[in-house]
Amino acid sequence: MNSDFFSYLQQLEAMAFFSGYPLLFAIVVFIAGNGNLRENSKGIFTACLPYAYGFVGILYWGLQLKNLSPDYSIEHIRQSIQQPFLVIWGLCSVLFLIPVFRKISTLPLFHSLVFFSFLLKDIFLQTITASADKNIVRNDMKIYTDSLLLNLGAYALITVVFF
Repeated sequence: MNSDFFSYLQQLEAMAFFSGYPLLFAIVVFIAGNGNLRENSKGIFTACLPYAYGFVGILYWGLQLKNLSPDYSIEHIRQSIQQPFLVIWGLCSVLFLIPVFRKISTLPLFHSLVFFSFLLKDIFLQTITASADKNIVRNDMKIYTDSLLLNLGAYALITVVFF
């Protein structure tokens, strides 16, 4: 049970950083598709998306380093990380700052859908089974809102820097 709790917390940490990106992506693509914007503005709005996602990835790296400090030994890392695939997948988000990965603006979207799927899974399980705990979906929605605000703030910061 103790391991399940910490595993759930790591899942919520990852969701807090990355699950809000698909909605941000949809909003930005919708606004960029609007006919009222100039052509060069459309390109800048969509080009900022991978930078913002990479910046959120840097923040996630910082959280993981803070959680592991002061002992960065391999043994401590093995004991601290309950879901290594999920943490490694989250840490790979900084790759979208590299120009090769940044050119395809939909790659961060596909990367973030892994974290968004946890939210969808919990909502689906809540609707299917009446015995599921409603607090799980409530927690997920709070985390999703925080993630959306974090991604929106990162996107706004990157966009201001570009302009």
